[in-house]
Amino acid sequence: MATAILNATIAGFNSTTTYTTVFEEISKYNVQLNYFERLWAAWYLWMQNDTLATGIMSFVMHEVIYFGRSLPWIIIDAIPYFNRYKLQNQKVPSWREQWECAALVLLSHCTVELPQIWLFHPIAVYFGLEYGVPFPPAWKIAMHIAIFFVLEDTWHYWFHRALHYGPLYRTIHKLHHTYSAPFGLVAEYASPIEVMLLAFGTVGSPIVWVSITGDLHMITMYLWIVFRLFQAIDAHSGYDFPWSLHHFLPIWAGAEHHDVHHEKFIGNYASSFRWWDYFMDTEAGAEASKRRRDKKLAQIRAKKAQ
Repeated sequence: MATAILNATIAGFNSTTTYTTVFEEISKYNVQLNYFERLWAAWYLWMQNDTLATGIMSFVMHEVIYFGRSLPWIIIDAIPYFNRYKLQNQKVPSWREQWECAALVLLSHCTVELPQIWLFHPIAVYFGLEYGVPFPPAWKIAMHIAIFFVLEDTWHYWFHRALHYGPLYRTIHKLHHTYSAPFGLVAEYASPIEVMLLAFGTVGSPIVWVSITGDLHMITMYLWIVFRLFQAIDAHSGYDFPWSLHHFLPIWAGAEHHDVHHEKFIGNYASSFRWWDYFMDTEAGAEASKRRRDKKLAQIRAKKAQ
């Protein structure tokens, strides 16, 4: 990684060297790097253990983004004005429910996800993930993230649908449906098996991609996970605003799509987009039911007309 690229800057480093000192040295001799690339390289060089550096950075990033993005929804739930935008506005989560949910999610993060995060670096690097500097161009990062959204959505649709099969629902997925009116923190409120199964779509899809193409950078992976966390938390927020994305991008799922899934316990299995539910006829809600009813009536009329 950076130890090879920035070899000239580390000759004098030792265990007592501070991160600030490493950053200043890299900035002095590698002016071609931007500020964030220098921060990134300094972190890996200062840690001098790439697996540990990635593990700490990944876990801290995940916790900060997950609970940081959930916080605005906790505040919104406490302000009566926003109730007009809540999809199931008769079901506002109590402080106790939010606290109990947050505690279980944090426990899951520390016991289920942390070991996986620790194993991520050696596995991903083995399959070809890059983590040096400079970072890839913005267009490539954006392209990869768009591809991962499509891949993850496909994985999520089929495995989520499978988890609604009787025995699998009772033993694995039922915990996630504890709350029929979801709120932001519920996004990762799930059994350990479900966390690992559905997380493969988020983490496994990029690894499969890089194993085939040999083209993926760690910073792209991190940005993808940030966007995916935002998507998952917002989909569980329980709120639909006039400015929500699906009003401008009709194929986007959003909270309006997933909230019905929690309310009805069936249908709307996809995570980010609506196309799988549309083409597989698994859409839930009043409009989808009306379309099916109209279609069935049309078929009956056609048979009678024959």
